[in-house]
Amino acid sequence: MASGKLSVERRGHVLLMGLNRPDKMNAFDVEMFLELASAMGELDRDGELRCGLLFAHGRHFTAGLDLPQWAPFFTEARFPDLPAGACDPFGLVEGRQVGKPMVMAVQGICYTIGLELMLAMDIRVAATDTRLGQIEVRRGIYPVGGATVRLHRELGWGNAMRYLLTGDEIPADEALRLGLVQELVEPGRQFNRALEIAETIARQAPLGVKASLKSARRTVAEGERAAIERLLPDLEPIMKSEDAAEGVRSFVERREARFRGR
Repeated sequence: MASGKLSVERRGHVLLMGLNRPDKMNAFDVEMFLELASAMGELDRDGELRCGLLFAHGRHFTAGLDLPQWAPFFTEARFPDLPAGACDPFGLVEGRQVGKPMVMAVQGICYTIGLELMLAMDIRVAATDTRLGQIEVRRGIYPVGGATVRLHRELGWGNAMRYLLTGDEIPADEALRLGLVQELVEPGRQFNRALEIAETIARQAPLGVKASLKSARRTVAEGERAAIERLLPDLEPIMKSEDAAEGVRSFVERREARFRGR
Protein backbone atom coordinates (compact mmCIF):
# COMPACT_ATOMS: atom_id res chain seq x y z
CA MET A 1 0.00 0.00 0.00
CA ALA A 2 1.19 3.56 -0.62
CA SER A 3 0.83 6.30 1.98
CA GLY A 4 2.04 9.71 0.82
CA LYS A 5 5.80 9.76 0.45
CA LEU A 6 6.43 6.48 2.26
CA SER A 7 5.09 3.06 1.27
CA VAL A 8 4.18 0.86 4.23
CA GLU A 9 3.50 -2.87 3.91
CA ARG A 10 3.25 -5.79 6.33
CA ARG A 11 5.04 -8.91 5.15
CA GLY A 12 4.38 -11.53 7.82
CA HIS A 13 6.06 -10.25 10.98
CA VAL A 14 8.15 -7.68 9.07
CA LEU A 15 7.11 -4.08 8.41
CA LEU A 16 8.40 -2.77 5.08
CA MET A 17 8.94 0.99 4.88
CA GLY A 18 9.89 2.39 1.47
CA LEU A 19 10.96 5.93 0.61
CA ASN A 20 8.64 6.80 -2.25
CA ARG A 21 9.74 9.96 -4.07
CA PRO A 22 11.79 8.33 -6.84
CA ASP A 23 11.18 11.23 -9.22
CA LYS A 24 12.92 13.49 -6.68
CA MET A 25 15.71 10.99 -5.91
CA ASN A 26 13.85 10.41 -2.64
CA ALA A 27 14.85 13.83 -1.33
CA PHE A 28 13.90 13.79 2.34
CA ASP A 29 11.35 16.48 3.06
CA VAL A 30 9.72 16.98 6.45
CA GLU A 31 6.58 15.07 5.49
CA MET A 32 8.58 11.96 4.55
CA PHE A 33 10.51 12.16 7.83
CA LEU A 34 7.29 12.33 9.88
CA GLU A 35 5.69 9.48 7.93
CA LEU A 36 8.75 7.35 8.62
CA ALA A 37 8.57 8.26 12.31
CA SER A 38 4.92 7.18 12.43
CA ALA A 39 5.65 3.89 10.66
CA MET A 40 8.47 3.12 13.08
CA GLY A 41 6.07 3.87 15.93
CA GLU A 42 3.67 1.29 14.48
CA LEU A 43 6.50 -1.25 14.36
CA ASP A 44 7.37 -0.52 17.98
CA ARG A 45 3.78 -0.88 19.29
CA ASP A 46 2.41 -3.79 17.29
CA GLY A 47 3.03 -7.13 18.98
CA GLU A 48 2.68 -8.99 15.67
CA LEU A 49 5.56 -7.05 14.11
CA ARG A 50 9.04 -8.25 15.00
CA CYS A 51 11.43 -6.47 12.62
CA GLY A 52 11.46 -3.47 10.32
CA LEU A 53 12.98 -3.04 6.87
CA LEU A 54 13.77 0.40 5.50
CA PHE A 55 14.39 0.64 1.75
CA ALA A 56 13.82 3.03 -1.14
CA HIS A 57 11.92 2.87 -4.40
CA GLY A 58 13.77 3.86 -7.54
CA ARG A 59 17.45 4.00 -8.50
CA HIS A 60 18.66 5.97 -5.49
CA PHE A 61 18.11 5.68 -1.75
CA THR A 62 18.11 9.43 -1.16
CA ALA A 63 19.87 12.53 -2.43
CA GLY A 64 19.65 13.83 1.12
CA LEU A 65 17.70 16.47 2.97
CA ASP A 66 15.32 18.76 1.11
CA LEU A 67 17.28 21.56 2.75
CA PRO A 68 14.92 24.54 2.12
CA GLN A 69 12.22 22.69 4.09
CA TRP A 70 14.56 21.87 6.96
CA ALA A 71 16.34 25.22 7.24
CA PRO A 72 13.58 26.91 9.31
CA PHE A 73 13.72 24.09 11.89
CA PHE A 74 17.51 24.15 12.07
CA THR A 75 17.44 27.94 12.46
CA GLU A 76 15.29 27.37 15.56
CA ALA A 77 17.70 24.62 16.76
CA ARG A 78 15.10 21.89 16.65
CA PHE A 79 13.70 18.98 14.65
CA PRO A 80 10.05 18.79 13.58
CA ASP A 81 7.76 17.67 16.39
CA LEU A 82 7.15 13.93 16.22
CA PRO A 83 3.53 12.75 15.90
CA ALA A 84 1.93 11.04 18.90
CA GLY A 85 3.12 7.45 19.14
CA ALA A 86 5.92 7.96 16.62
CA CYS A 87 9.55 6.91 17.07
CA ASP A 88 12.54 9.07 16.26
CA PRO A 89 14.08 7.70 13.03
CA PHE A 90 17.52 8.85 14.21
CA GLY A 91 17.09 7.16 17.60
CA LEU A 92 18.36 10.29 19.34
CA VAL A 93 15.28 11.35 21.35
CA GLU A 94 15.26 9.72 24.76
CA GLY A 95 12.29 7.38 25.16
CA ARG A 96 11.33 7.58 21.46
CA GLN A 97 13.69 4.93 20.05
CA VAL A 98 12.20 1.95 18.23
CA GLY A 99 12.65 -1.13 20.41
CA LYS A 100 12.79 -3.69 17.61
CA PRO A 101 15.53 -4.47 15.08
CA MET A 102 15.78 -2.46 11.89
CA VAL A 103 17.39 -3.71 8.68
CA MET A 104 18.17 -1.26 5.87
CA ALA A 105 18.71 -1.78 2.14
CA VAL A 106 20.46 0.96 0.15
CA GLN A 107 21.36 1.60 -3.48
CA GLY A 108 22.61 4.40 -5.66
CA ILE A 109 23.13 7.77 -4.02
CA CYS A 110 22.72 7.80 -0.24
CA TYR A 111 23.64 11.21 1.13
CA THR A 112 23.31 13.11 4.44
CA ILE A 113 20.17 11.86 6.21
CA GLY A 114 20.48 8.54 4.35
CA LEU A 115 23.86 7.82 5.92
CA GLU A 116 22.68 9.02 9.32
CA LEU A 117 19.69 6.68 9.10
CA MET A 118 22.11 3.85 8.30
CA LEU A 119 24.00 4.63 11.49
CA ALA A 120 20.73 4.42 13.43
CA MET A 121 19.84 1.01 11.96
CA ASP A 122 21.07 -2.37 13.15
CA ILE A 123 21.99 -4.22 9.93
CA ARG A 124 22.73 -2.69 6.51
CA VAL A 125 22.78 -4.26 3.06
CA ALA A 126 24.07 -2.21 0.12
CA ALA A 127 24.10 -2.61 -3.63
CA THR A 128 27.52 -2.38 -5.27
CA ASP A 129 26.46 0.89 -6.98
CA THR A 130 25.86 2.64 -3.64
CA ARG A 131 27.57 6.02 -3.15
CA LEU A 132 27.50 7.17 0.46
CA GLY A 133 28.22 10.73 1.52
CA GLN A 134 28.01 12.85 4.66
CA ILE A 135 28.25 16.03 2.61
CA GLU A 136 26.82 18.69 4.94
CA VAL A 137 30.15 20.56 5.07
CA ARG A 138 29.68 21.19 1.34
CA ARG A 139 26.37 22.90 2.13
CA GLY A 140 27.64 25.22 4.83
CA ILE A 141 26.34 23.20 7.79
CA TYR A 142 27.25 20.02 9.67
CA PRO A 143 25.45 16.71 10.40
CA VAL A 144 22.99 16.83 13.31
CA GLY A 145 21.26 13.45 12.88
CA GLY A 146 23.89 11.42 14.71
CA ALA A 147 26.83 11.08 12.32
CA THR A 148 29.26 13.05 14.49
CA VAL A 149 28.34 10.82 17.43
CA ARG A 150 28.19 7.43 15.73
CA LEU A 151 30.44 7.39 12.66
CA HIS A 152 33.73 7.29 14.59
CA ARG A 153 32.30 4.51 16.76
CA GLU A 154 31.64 2.48 13.60
CA LEU A 155 34.73 3.33 11.56
CA GLY A 156 37.35 4.59 14.02
CA TRP A 157 38.29 8.23 14.55
CA GLY A 158 40.56 8.82 11.59
CA ASN A 159 38.28 7.08 9.10
CA ALA A 160 35.26 9.02 10.34
CA MET A 161 37.03 12.38 10.19
CA ARG A 162 38.28 11.50 6.71
CA TYR A 163 34.69 11.60 5.45
CA LEU A 164 32.97 13.98 7.89
CA LEU A 165 35.44 16.81 7.30
CA THR A 166 35.91 16.43 3.53
CA GLY A 167 32.40 15.52 2.41
CA ASP A 168 33.96 12.91 0.10
CA GLU A 169 31.91 9.95 -1.05
CA ILE A 170 32.39 6.51 0.49
CA PRO A 171 32.30 3.89 -2.29
CA ALA A 172 30.36 0.70 -1.59
CA ASP A 173 33.42 -1.54 -1.41
CA GLU A 174 35.10 0.82 1.06
CA ALA A 175 31.92 0.95 3.15
CA LEU A 176 32.03 -2.84 3.39
CA ARG A 177 35.71 -2.85 4.30
CA LEU A 178 35.14 -0.28 7.04
CA GLY A 179 32.14 -2.15 8.45
CA LEU A 180 29.61 0.51 7.59
CA VAL A 181 27.62 -2.09 5.65
CA GLN A 182 27.42 -5.79 6.44
CA GLU A 183 26.82 -7.16 2.93
CA LEU A 184 27.24 -6.02 -0.67
CA VAL A 185 25.02 -7.43 -3.41
CA GLU A 186 24.42 -6.78 -7.08
CA PRO A 187 22.12 -3.80 -7.78
CA GLY A 188 18.50 -4.89 -7.60
CA ARG A 189 19.17 -7.61 -5.01
CA GLN A 190 19.57 -5.38 -1.97
CA PHE A 191 15.88 -5.44 -1.02
CA ASN A 192 15.50 -9.21 -1.25
CA ARG A 193 18.68 -9.87 0.71
CA ALA A 194 17.70 -7.40 3.42
CA LEU A 195 14.25 -9.01 3.58
CA GLU A 196 15.83 -12.44 4.03
CA ILE A 197 17.76 -11.12 7.01
CA ALA A 198 14.69 -9.39 8.47
CA GLU A 199 12.59 -12.55 8.10
CA THR A 200 15.32 -14.62 9.76
CA ILE A 201 15.25 -12.21 12.71
CA ALA A 202 11.46 -12.38 12.80
CA ARG A 203 11.56 -16.18 13.17
CA GLN A 204 13.61 -15.96 16.35
CA ALA A 205 12.17 -15.54 19.86
CA PRO A 206 10.86 -11.94 19.99
CA LEU A 207 11.56 -11.52 23.70
CA GLY A 208 15.11 -12.75 23.25
CA VAL A 209 15.68 -10.51 20.23
CA LYS A 210 14.40 -7.41 22.01
CA ALA A 211 16.46 -8.20 25.10
CA SER A 212 19.59 -8.72 22.99
CA LEU A 213 19.08 -5.39 21.25
CA LYS A 214 18.36 -3.60 24.53
CA SER A 215 21.47 -5.04 26.19
CA ALA A 216 23.71 -4.06 23.28
CA ARG A 217 22.30 -0.54 23.24
CA ARG A 218 22.76 -0.22 27.00
CA THR A 219 26.43 -1.07 26.53
CA VAL A 220 26.80 1.83 24.09
CA ALA A 221 24.78 4.31 26.14
CA GLU A 222 25.78 3.39 29.70
CA GLY A 223 28.95 1.35 29.39
CA GLU A 224 29.91 -2.32 29.76
CA ARG A 225 29.54 -2.52 33.54
CA ALA A 226 25.95 -1.24 33.48
CA ALA A 227 25.08 -3.77 30.76
CA ILE A 228 26.79 -6.64 32.58
CA GLU A 229 24.87 -5.92 35.77
CA ARG A 230 21.55 -6.31 33.90
CA LEU A 231 22.34 -9.55 32.04
CA LEU A 232 20.92 -12.08 34.51
CA PRO A 233 18.18 -9.87 36.00
CA ASP A 234 16.80 -9.21 32.51
CA LEU A 235 16.98 -12.91 31.63
CA GLU A 236 14.94 -13.96 34.68
CA PRO A 237 11.47 -12.90 33.41
CA ILE A 238 12.23 -14.29 29.96
CA MET A 239 12.92 -17.71 31.50
CA LYS A 240 9.30 -17.75 32.70
CA SER A 241 7.90 -17.09 29.22
CA GLU A 242 6.11 -19.48 26.87
CA ASP A 243 8.81 -18.86 24.28
CA ALA A 244 11.57 -20.02 26.61
CA ALA A 245 9.66 -23.25 27.25
CA GLU A 246 9.11 -23.65 23.51
CA GLY A 247 12.83 -23.14 22.92
CA VAL A 248 13.65 -26.03 25.25
CA ARG A 249 10.96 -28.28 23.70
CA SER A 250 12.15 -27.58 20.18
CA PHE A 251 15.72 -28.39 21.22
CA VAL A 252 14.68 -31.71 22.78
CA GLU A 253 12.41 -32.58 19.84
CA ARG A 254 15.01 -31.47 17.27
CA ARG A 255 12.68 -29.19 15.36
CA GLU A 256 12.43 -25.50 14.53
CA ALA A 257 10.86 -23.49 17.32
CA ARG A 258 7.52 -21.72 16.86
CA PHE A 259 7.76 -18.55 18.91
CA ARG A 260 4.77 -16.39 19.82
CA GLY A 261 6.36 -13.51 21.64
CA ARG A 262 5.04 -14.34 25.10
